[in-house]
This record gives sequence, structure tokens and C-alpha cells, in this order.
Amino acid sequence: MERAIVKPRTLKGFRDYLPEIMIPRERLMEQSRETFRSFGFIPIDTPSLEYLDILSGKGSDETDKQLYHFTDHGGRAVGLRFDLTVPLARFVAQHINNIKMPFKRYHLGTVWRGENTQAGRYREFVQCDFDTIGTDSVLSDIELILVINSLLTKIGVKRFSIRINSRQILSGLLDALGLACKAVPLLRCLDKLGKIGRQKTAEEMVSHASISAAQADAILSLSDCTGRPEVVLTELSNAIGGNRDAELGIDRLDQVITGSIAGGVPSDRLILDVSIARGLDYYTGVVVETILDDLPGLGSICSGGRYDNLTGVFTDQHLPGVGASLGLDRLIVALEKLGEISASTTTASVFIPFFDASRRNDYLRLAMILRTYGINVELYSESRKLSSQLRHADERGFGVAIILGEREWDAGCAQLKDLKRNTAITCRYSHQEPFEILHAVRSILDKPPSVAAYKA
Repeated sequence: MERAIVKPRTLKGFRDYLPEIMIPRERLMEQSRETFRSFGFIPIDTPSLEYLDILSGKGSDETDKQLYHFTDHGGRAVGLRFDLTVPLARFVAQHINNIKMPFKRYHLGTVWRGENTQAGRYREFVQCDFDTIGTDSVLSDIELILVINSLLTKIGVKRFSIRINSRQILSGLLDALGLACKAVPLLRCLDKLGKIGRQKTAEEMVSHASISAAQADAILSLSDCTGRPEVVLTELSNAIGGNRDAELGIDRLDQVITGSIAGGVPSDRLILDVSIARGLDYYTGVVVETILDDLPGLGSICSGGRYDNLTGVFTDQHLPGVGASLGLDRLIVALEKLGEISASTTTASVFIPFFDASRRNDYLRLAMILRTYGINVELYSESRKLSSQLRHADERGFGVAIILGEREWDAGCAQLKDLKRNTAITCRYSHQEPFEILHAVRSILDKPPSVAAYKA
């Protein structure tokens, strides 16, 4: 009986990652961890599956619709996490007696949302989160901005804007208009402003929140305020001053902006945008979106804000929080569009051709010595023509090839070919005295030809 061949394919909204994407992807994850640790954040992990009642009703009606959920073999209703913040709230409430407050954690993990796919948005993706739980200090809000700025700078992104707003200001605006009871549907509509435009947003406000066209226009008119923070704060204060929530939000946002600038964020990188609401219902204070200046249509690549009541569904203890998430896969798409992803498909810097079979053990010793000194090395596995092996090294994106044939071994020297510049040098080498070749390799690798920090 002839065996049926199953067609290899992936589900819509899911993707495979080939080495040329997975290598910089892992590099970005490493840089995220390094940045988070530099601010004192510590790692945790949580299960991909949670009880369904842990997840449902915690984000928005939209995220509830996007939840992947099912009944497992034990008859339990479970769901795949749609973000890393709700599991964090559960985690903190469950382990409150074993962790110190304020609790600063980072978490890199896969999440799932059954949403419509588009550029940079998949149904399975990795989030790189950092959060501070257990304090309502404005310093933690300021640190939110500082971490985002440091993270994208470390990655090598040069042109980006950090757009900030406050849910307190938006709540004050709605209260002043007598619409506080309709805040949830109105803020969900407002969050779509950048995607669907002013007219459709106004129409959705009227239909979804049952308000008048004049009320929708009043909300959207104030949301037009954007630009230099000090100018916008003055406009906001004049427009909705006297409302306690709005005044508190304006004052705190002023502190966040001045503190961020004092902490090293360029002032022209901070933009106060009153239209930013963030779609998740649990946000209560400062909210942030980060936009690439060269690809504004791609949407935010690092978003977050303050959420002071999320843990309240799991514990009576007041545990305010603030944090953000880097959308790793959206950032990868952006870097691909900008031509900033290296074509390298190797994690090693040094390539050693293998073409003198009688010296196999000598090649192995050389590779071991280089690895001992922190240099990643790949030794080719088959004895072939040198030209064929060097072509392989060029195609894979290695930085240096160390050529040692019979003549080189006999002479106690090696040829080092700089594969990026197509130049070569000769240096002495023996197993007993490897330092000249080590120095030569490092001198080549430490002078990359204008390659961004995340590239291999």
C-alpha cells in the first residue's frame, strides 16, 4: 500500500523562523535580558496554559474573543495566555509570601491571540516584558520610559518616538463631559483612532457607547493635542483643569516627562499624544507606545503603562503595577523592512576549513583553543576543495576563515582571511603558543564594517 505524503504547511497566523531570522531574533532577546538586568529586574516564568477564569475578562472583550481555549483531558477549562501581564498578576497574588516588594520582574515568553493577521502581527508571538509590582511611586513610571529608551538604543534603533499619555487625563475628560460611566467602550474606540481614522472612530463612539456626535467630537478634539509635552500639558490644563483626575494625571505626566529627560531620554523623543488609550481595560495611569519614525504605519513596537487594580481580582492586597512589552516579532518585521537584518546564518565568528585529513586532530585542538578563549568556531566536517569551503563560509556569513594546509602546518603559521573585507594576513601558530593567532582573530572581529550591534 502506497504511503500518503502529508503536505508540509503551517497554520494561518503562525510562521517558521529560518536561521537568518532566528539568529538576530535570539540576539534581540539576549539584548532585552541584558537591558532588563541592568535596571535590576529579575526573571520569572509562568505556564503557557492557565485556567480559563484566570485569563478571561482581564483584557478586553476583544482579547476574550481572541483567546485560544479548550477543555483538557481532565475536563478543566483552560486557555493559552494572551499576554504576560495577566499571568504576572496571578503569579504575584499566588506567591506574595515568597517575594519582596516592590517586585521587579522580566519575562520573555510566547503568547497566543486568534486575531486577524497583518504585517508584524501573528497569532503566536514572543513578548519581552518587564514590570514593577507593589509600588505607585512616580519613579517606577519614569523607569518605564528609561528602560524602553535604553532597550531600543541597545538594539541599535536610532529613530523612534516614545508617545505617552495618561488614562487619568482621559478619565478626567470623560468625567468632565458626563461620560465617566461609558469610559470602557469609549477608550476602546479611542484606541483605534490611529488605525481607522477620526471619522470612523467618531461613528464607533456613537454606535458602541450610545453618545451624541457632539460628545464624540469633543473627545476627539482634545485627543488632537499632540506634540512637545510642555505645550500639550498647558493646553490640557486649560481645557480640563478643575477636574481632580485630570489634574492628577497632568501633574504625574509632567513628573514622568521631566524625570525621563533627567534620566537621559532625549527631549525630542518624547511626544505627549492624548489619543493614546491602549486597548486593554486594566490600564489606569501612564500609558506608552513606541513608534519607529521610519515606519509609523507598523504600529507600536513597545507598549505598556500603569495598572493599579489588575491583581485585585486575585487578592485583597493592593498591588499596583507598571510595565511594558517589546513586540519582538513586530520589531523583526520592521528591521527586515529597513534592511537592518544581517544575512548571516551562522552563530560562529570563525570558520576553519578542513582539507588536510591527516591533521584532523590538529584542527580539533585549534577549534578547542579558540572556544576556550570565548571565540565561536565552526570546523567544516568534510575534506573538500578549499575554494568550495570558503564559498560555503561566505554564504553563511562568517567573519574569519583560518586556513591551515600542509604547508602552513609545516611552517607553523596560519592564513587568516577576513571574509567581510576580502583581505588576508599570516601569523604564527602552534598549540603551545596560540596567542598570536588569538590576537589576530580578535583584531579582525573587533572591527566590524558598520554592522549594527544585533547583527551576527
